Amino acid sequence: MASETHRSDPSFARAAWAFLGYTLLVIVWGAVVRATLHGDGCGDHWPLCNGEIVPAAKTTKTLVEFTHRLTSGVAFLGALALFVAARRRFPEGHAARRAARWGFVFMTTEAIIGAGLVLLKMVADNRDVARGWWAAGHLGNTFLLLAALALTAHAAGGGRLPRLRGARGAKLAVALLGVLLLGASGAIVALGDTLFPAATLAEGIAQDFDPESHLFVRLRTLHPILGLAVALGTLFFTTQLAAAEPELRRLALGIAGVFVAQTALGFLNVALLAPLWAQLAHLLLADALWIGLVLLAARACPAPDGATLAPPRDPVPALG
Repeated sequence: MASETHRSDPSFARAAWAFLGYTLLVIVWGAVVRATLHGDGCGDHWPLCNGEIVPAAKTTKTLVEFTHRLTSGVAFLGALALFVAARRRFPEGHAARRAARWGFVFMTTEAIIGAGLVLLKMVADNRDVARGWWAAGHLGNTFLLLAALALTAHAAGGGRLPRLRGARGAKLAVALLGVLLLGASGAIVALGDTLFPAATLAEGIAQDFDPESHLFVRLRTLHPILGLAVALGTLFFTTQLAAAEPELRRLALGIAGVFVAQTALGFLNVALLAPLWAQLAHLLLADALWIGLVLLAARACPAPDGATLAPPRDPVPALG
């Protein structure tokens, strides 16, 4: 039974990785929709666009939003197909089946959140504070979706799901939670940059510390502080892990490198007043960082059996 629950399927794994890549492109296009204030391109209709299956109006705003809906629809069907294929290709109890199921669940909640944003008009230039919570929740769900898809591909290649217990697991859990909170705060900051653009860096800094500024703007000072704290803690842990576990060195050092690049890009984003290309690059690096940490958790703290996340009898030893 153990060999069956750990059985690999290289062709399925390649398809899962490819679908993860496609999902990242959909996420980036969604960021374009938000940053260009085109989220209301289909009005407040969902799933129809301006009340039509194919909108007659071909304005730029409508085309941008309608394209996002089409690509998101393909992603939903892809997650469903991946789940169905996993059930057919792997035996019951296989980790790939469980991860693919969660991938479809989070793709479904992603669609529900997208519908909520449109129907409640939490798009375009809406400055309601509640929109910040929607943005943070959307980012959190997106991260969980990416984790499920990455673990589907990982498990299809013969890997196991993570089991975060013991000192090492606790450190990884803290790192994952830190990146999740950092991403959520970044989503709110990006929203603030879009809704309240500054003409100069000095004007932007003045807005940040002005008590009369919108909450989205005043939160911009929190994001870099949280980012530095999470980066330093994760860098220390990943370099420690790389030194202790040669087989994890490449992935751990890769994550450390992405964190350094992400931190530098974050400060560049501030200095350049958040141009679209820098926002998209920052988002992609954040997604890559999250995926890397999820895979590191799966490799550094694997469950004793690919079918379960239950703790083993012997805890994984801590580093050092």
